[in-house]
Amino acid sequence: MRTSTPPYKLMLIVAAALWGGSFVILKGALDVLPPSWLLGIRFVLSGLLMTLVLWHRLSARLDRSHVVAGIALGVSGGLGYLIQNLGLVDTTPGHNAFLTATYCVMVPFLHWVVARVRPSAANVVAAGMALAGVGMLSLGGAEPFSLRWGDWMTIVGAFWFAVQIEVMVAAARGRDVLTMTVVEFYVMGLVCLVYGVVAQPLPSLSTLGGVDFWLQMGYLVVLSSCVCTVIQNVGQAHVPPAQASLLLSLESVFGVAFSVLIYGEPLTLQLALGFSMVFGAILLSELAPARASRPEFLRVRDKA
Repeated sequence: MRTSTPPYKLMLIVAAALWGGSFVILKGALDVLPPSWLLGIRFVLSGLLMTLVLWHRLSARLDRSHVVAGIALGVSGGLGYLIQNLGLVDTTPGHNAFLTATYCVMVPFLHWVVARVRPSAANVVAAGMALAGVGMLSLGGAEPFSLRWGDWMTIVGAFWFAVQIEVMVAAARGRDVLTMTVVEFYVMGLVCLVYGVVAQPLPSLSTLGGVDFWLQMGYLVVLSSCVCTVIQNVGQAHVPPAQASLLLSLESVFGVAFSVLIYGEPLTLQLALGFSMVFGAILLSELAPARASRPEFLRVRDKA
């Protein structure tokens, strides 16, 4: 039986805060590298670091089953991160953070398609709230409907994060999550680098020499990827799934807070109401009583 002791809940809040801060960090790093190259380098370095730390664990547990599961997670997660970060080029960190968090609303409907488990009434209401919130965000500009290209890309990226959760539901059964995560890091890096080779120019080595850039990469690799993954796995082992998902969804709140405080994103009343409706949809989706046949899938969000 799980125990819900405060230290583990605090760990999940810390992970959410670190992930929330990563939206602003990514925005700065994208000024140096295109999204695909930035993510490719980030995830390959994360995989190397995790391989060094978990070498003995990998030696004992890495097999074909873990590789296949890691590839499935890496492809869906890689597409999610790549599309999300392509969107971040053309939107603010706050918009990117909140629109990414809509994956929480998408998951029950995706699970309906995959596992034939219908979403609850609360899930439907949450979806409507999320759409209304996105609508308020879209009306913040001069045009009648002004969701930017980057905002739409972020929503598509959120869909792939929802797919990644559904993949984890099947992949986690009988397998070691950390071993799969290491494979996932390498595959996500490969997905992003392949896109970079095909669609984006090769970055100049001279752009990689700045101290600020490597500090940003250090945050993304060590804190946002490796440390947060371990915190998430340990914390979720001791906190009930609904509470864990709710605490991790605070990432979007931290994302907007850091965007306002550090990036200088203006926080108008209309944007605040739009964000509030999106976050309210997330809360409703997470806190609503689950159907008896609904698996505990919301507890396995691997943000990496």
